[in-house]
Amino acid sequence: MHRFAFRPARQPVLRLRPPSAKLPIEASISANDRFKRTFWPTFRVAIVGAVAAHFMIFEVMPRFDVATLAVAGEVMAAVDLPPEVKIPPPPQQIARPAVPRVTAVEVSEDLTIAPTTFEDNAVENLGPPPAVVATADDRPEFIPYTVAPRLRNREEVLALLREVYPRPLRAAGIGGTVLLWIYVNEEGDVRDTRVAESSGYEGLDQAAKAVASAMHFSPAMNRDRVTAVWLSQPISFEVLN
Repeated sequence: MHRFAFRPARQPVLRLRPPSAKLPIEASISANDRFKRTFWPTFRVAIVGAVAAHFMIFEVMPRFDVATLAVAGEVMAAVDLPPEVKIPPPPQQIARPAVPRVTAVEVSEDLTIAPTTFEDNAVENLGPPPAVVATADDRPEFIPYTVAPRLRNREEVLALLREVYPRPLRAAGIGGTVLLWIYVNEEGDVRDTRVAESSGYEGLDQAAKAVASAMHFSPAMNRDRVTAVWLSQPISFEVLN
């Protein structure tokens, strides 16, 4: 019968020994001490070398002298300022003319008009029509404009002119020219009419005012703004053979 015995292996024994006291002196000096020993000699040699190098540079390099530079300048002259320009204030807005009012007149029913015929009053026997001219007070104020209005319904106005021509005057061959002042608003419609120069016949004057009231214009312009204006408009009645 075999017997087995287990024997643990022996490990070597570590023995710590104190450092030897007989080490060289240089081994015991630190790096900081060695740097302090070599710094000052090296620093002195570097300072002496730098001074010698600068001295040689100043001796070899050429010298710089200060040159005199001439400075040229313009002579300033005093100039009188122009007088102050005074800008006038803008013109005051022109007042719009008042629209005349028509008042009703009562007519008596007993009033009669004697019958009149052209045979009793021939045209050859009639005198010249009276020259009726408006006074300065009736003249409307001028409204400035840069673009004049233009008549748009010319054909309609010509047709109305033939329609409102008084038949008795047309049959008698009586015509004339009426000069009107017409007020055209911003939309181009006629809002007021005044007789500047009469034709001498009340019928022609009233017919001319009826024709002017039906006129329609393109609006007048004062620079870039639409404006109402007063226009001088002649209207002629002629009998064509």
